[in-house]
Amino acid sequence: MQIELKADKRYYSIGEVSKAFKVNTSLIRFWDKEFEILKPKKNAKGNRMFTPEDVKNLQLIYHLVKERGFTLEGAKTHLKEGQKKTLDKYEIISKLEGVKMQLLQIKNQL
Repeated sequence: MQIELKADKRYYSIGEVSKAFKVNTSLIRFWDKEFEILKPKKNAKGNRMFTPEDVKNLQLIYHLVKERGFTLEGAKTHLKEGQKKTLDKYEIISKLEGVKMQLLQIKNQL
């Protein structure tokens, strides 16, 4: 799942994040508690505010758990052992999916 990050935006609310991933806010809260990699800031009211880095980490967690079928423990282990390699692979796959979508749009316009 590819999420568009706005260049001028420093923080995303949990509502914005959950809508982008098409999941309930409770799942985002749960993942926040389960995965050490996520470190959202909290405002004065205690609402979570996710940085672009947190959103990228959520994309990686979403990819492992929802798309590849990892268990939570499996995803945690995978992130700890090979986070850099996994992130690089995920970014490459995301970029290739974007190129594929662009090519399909061009094909449909012909």
